[in-house]
Amino acid sequence: QVQLVESGGGLVQPGGSLRLSCAVSGFSLGDYSIGWWRQAPGKEREGVSCISSSDGSAYYSDSVKGRFTTSRDNAKNAVYLQMNSLKPEDTAVYYCAAERASCSGYPWGLVPSIYDYDYWGQGTQVTVSS
Repeated sequence: QVQLVESGGGLVQPGGSLRLSCAVSGFSLGDYSIGWWRQAPGKEREGVSCISSSDGSAYYSDSVKGRFTTSRDNAKNAVYLQMNSLKPEDTAVYYCAAERASCSGYPWGLVPSIYDYDYWGQGTQVTVSS
């Protein structure tokens, strides 16, 4: 069965760093692009990043570009999101999700759609506060 499991969330001070992991099982990671999403209370789920299955290219939303880095290790069936220079507005539940296609939206400067994604993890809480 297909599963994506996020881990690594927690409480961190502004300016700090956190590394999230997404463990994938039930499908070959090399066949899917993996997006990171987040949802804050009272807000819509927003795309954070995507790493492509086709060429490994990585894309980011404007709000995190230059601070966050996503990477993948296909041999370990894992995807990571390194978050640096964290701000209180980064506080949210973070999700990883799989798309059997190249990353949608981002390469053309567009906002991705949740409906482009086939599988979702359960989420992990990230809280940035002093």
